[in-house]
Amino acid sequence: MSNPRDWEDLASRLDGIYTVEHFETAAYRLVAEQVIYHADRSSRVTYAILDLYEREFAKILAPLGVSLSINRQLRYVTALPQHAKAGTATVAQTLFGLVLRGLYDEGVRAGGLTEDGEVLCDYIELQEKFLLMTGRDLPTRGELDTLLRTVKRWGIARRLEDDDNGQLTPLQEQSAGGVAIRPAIVDVLGETALMRLAQWGAARDEAHADGAVAGESVAIDDNQGVNHEEA
Repeated sequence: MSNPRDWEDLASRLDGIYTVEHFETAAYRLVAEQVIYHADRSSRVTYAILDLYEREFAKILAPLGVSLSINRQLRYVTALPQHAKAGTATVAQTLFGLVLRGLYDEGVRAGGLTEDGEVLCDYIELQEKFLLMTGRDLPTRGELDTLLRTVKRWGIARRLEDDDNGQLTPLQEQSAGGVAIRPAIVDVLGETALMRLAQWGAARDEAHADGAVAGESVAIDDNQGVNHEEA
């Protein structure tokens, strides 16, 4: 991805504060994880390096067709393909991601953001909104766990039980945890995401009227691009 001497030069300017390994790790994580959040304790060194050397990392990613962007207000970094081909996700993954985007937008309008720009949602609300938006029941525990791992890998949500960063309201505490929808969801699932959810609803209604069954997969080809490769 880069000449090791480039990292050595950058590291030498910082008198050992950050090492060559720190720079290599930051570059690798950008491509592998797509989103880096300062709020995650394990990512703070990586975020700090990217914040300091945004221009240098942008130059490194450009030949790969990857665009680097830093949201310094909410403190996260995204690395998204500029010319990504349409990725294909399962129906469950697609709908789950779009419902989370809808919930995030609702939370923003209601002023319900945390200091880290997240929208917290308990499982009861998630179940209700999923049914309302898709006409389907929220997947059962095993499939839901898989979906939560997927959206965590995409950098758009995390389970509150995974760490202690999220603070639950009394109502959310009663429902034994929930999901934190992360701010980069607006970058990963762009402006057309909610339109796709509406299109799904229309297609679903038409299929029901015709007695048809929905297809096995749905393409997400938003211009922002989404990495759907399995880890």
